[in-house]
Amino acid sequence: MQKVLITGGTGFLGTALVKVLKNLNYDITLLTHRIDKEHLNFELDLHIINNIDQIKENDIFDIVINLAGAPIFGCYWTKKRKALLRDSRISTTNKLVNKIRELREKPKLFISGSAIGYYGEQGDNIVSEDTISRSDFSQQLCADWENEALKVAELGIRVCLIRTGLVIGSGGGFLKSMILPFKIGLGGKMGSGQQWMSWIHINDWIGIVLRMINDQSMCYAYNATAPHPVTNYEFTQVLAKSLNRFAVIPLPKPFLLVLLGEMSSLLLGSQRVLPKRLEAINFQFQFTDISVALKDVLKKHE
Repeated sequence: MQKVLITGGTGFLGTALVKVLKNLNYDITLLTHRIDKEHLNFELDLHIINNIDQIKENDIFDIVINLAGAPIFGCYWTKKRKALLRDSRISTTNKLVNKIRELREKPKLFISGSAIGYYGEQGDNIVSEDTISRSDFSQQLCADWENEALKVAELGIRVCLIRTGLVIGSGGGFLKSMILPFKIGLGGKMGSGQQWMSWIHINDWIGIVLRMINDQSMCYAYNATAPHPVTNYEFTQVLAKSLNRFAVIPLPKPFLLVLLGEMSSLLLGSQRVLPKRLEAINFQFQFTDISVALKDVLKKHE
């Protein structure tokens, strides 16, 4: 039985991943600051620790999965919020890497979260893992996060970085906040609607993590996005149709800039990201069509 340490395991992605790994008989230790187990959303037999310092030098983990990070959506990017976004990712990863250095027996694999924000604003350019980034806050956040994670490679540990796109899943993620407005007929394109949205179904995201665990040839960065990104206009039209509604009320760019400030870049920015490295190893996506992916997730909201 392989032993796995997971940070960020109580978030949207982490919760889904933990349940799958547990069903596959992995021995899971969850590092979380949420002390009350009744609020962890798990009815599973897990080891819970609340501080990195609780990890002892003789503890053994075959795999470490680092998903820690405060949600980037939903809160205005004040100076304080930006500091929290950086600290919850970069400082936490730094502490985790230092703790791994102290372990007598090192893990074989370190999987660390990242995001397609790594590339910055890209317009209509097709983006692969080799694309040169364009600097902004999100790009610097992801780059610094990845650089901390890559320090583990100096210890001879295989490192995989998972650059996640917009995740379509039930009960969380960016889609959760969009469903209600569209259900009551207030949905529509954002800004020009021509910006690209690179998405992935949560089942495929979990599939990528499992492939990273089982395929020892995988290392460094992989774009966790479906092979067919869509424009914001196309996405909102498909979402509205899936809910038997019309997407007729647009959100103009000036309105979003006033409402969300710098965070509006997450909605107005354009990243046409393709999973080139996953395609090169013949990773099989379950969901490549946005309408099929949305239909699968939305039926769980009915």
